[in-house]
Amino acid sequence: MESFLQLVSRFEEHINYLILGLPLYRIALAVIIFLFFIFLRKLFVLIVVSFIKKLTQKTATEIDDLFLEALKRPVSYLFVAVGISLALYFLGVEKGFIVRLFRSFLILAVFWTSYNLIVVFEPLIYRFAEKFGRDFAKEVGSFLIKLAKAFVLVVGVVAILQEWGINVSTLIASLGVGGLAVALAAKDTAANLFGGLTILADKSLGIGDWIKVNDVEGIVEDIGMRTTKVRTFEKSLITVPNQVFANNPVENFSRRGVRRIKMYIGLTYDTSSEQMKGILKDIRDMLHNHPGIAKDQLIMVFFEKFGDSSLDVFIYCFTNTANWAKYLEIREDVNLKIMEIVERHGSSFAFPSRSIYVEKMPDAER
Repeated sequence: MESFLQLVSRFEEHINYLILGLPLYRIALAVIIFLFFIFLRKLFVLIVVSFIKKLTQKTATEIDDLFLEALKRPVSYLFVAVGISLALYFLGVEKGFIVRLFRSFLILAVFWTSYNLIVVFEPLIYRFAEKFGRDFAKEVGSFLIKLAKAFVLVVGVVAILQEWGINVSTLIASLGVGGLAVALAAKDTAANLFGGLTILADKSLGIGDWIKVNDVEGIVEDIGMRTTKVRTFEKSLITVPNQVFANNPVENFSRRGVRRIKMYIGLTYDTSSEQMKGILKDIRDMLHNHPGIAKDQLIMVFFEKFGDSSLDVFIYCFTNTANWAKYLEIREDVNLKIMEIVERHGSSFAFPSRSIYVEKMPDAER
């Protein structure tokens, strides 16, 4: 009997052992409660969510499936929030702190769900964006999605801070110089935001366009709320503030329907006038009949001037495509046909040369 009492006494001594001022049994109980709610969360996902998912799959609409996908993780993590709150309660944490913490978890779950709803309904947002124009549905949709996500995140953070008694506007005002810096940053952010809206409204550029603004030239990869990402031809990524596009001329090469060919060819001075006339006529005929040359654009072929070492012929026309690779193919074919015409008329291309005339040779030394 005494051994049993000693054993009980020793057990009581162990469970009342203090760790950081807390009895061991309270810590153990808090851990057990937390793990129990983790287990309940697993059961909820495996049983309840799986059962609801089977029901939603039988319906004709996909809306309920999307709502379930958005709610699944936030609701399941509420079990973790309850577990943490009860564990803190058994650890003797102040009740007011626990209530605020749990309410913060609820606010987080609400805004987490709102964020997920934006993600799962992205296809519908893009469909709505087509009302602004099918060609710009991707840019407008992406802009609206990012704007909605930013709104949810900002409002969520403000709501949680307010729950803990932190007045955001007072906090920013109390920062003094920091508040001024925030205000200036907000000014730039607002300018970039309206710059992004201007891009979408003017339809001056789109994703995939080849553009040049100031010293930046490349392919547009993304149009955001604040910045636009441009991939240069050296494959580096440049992030350009949207206000730069709103305040500077933007050259959009992708919006060209045609592309210019402008060149000079130099013929040798032994080319006769008859040969020159035949070459000019054949080049003009070739360009007017070439399938890659735009017939509704200006086509000019003229013997322009007597160069220092060549008879210079000016050629000016446009291809019927702005695609760089196709443009190069057409230009190559035009060049080869010009070579054939020049060779067919018995002439040749000149290269820089000088003729030196010696009037009198010096007498040889005797």
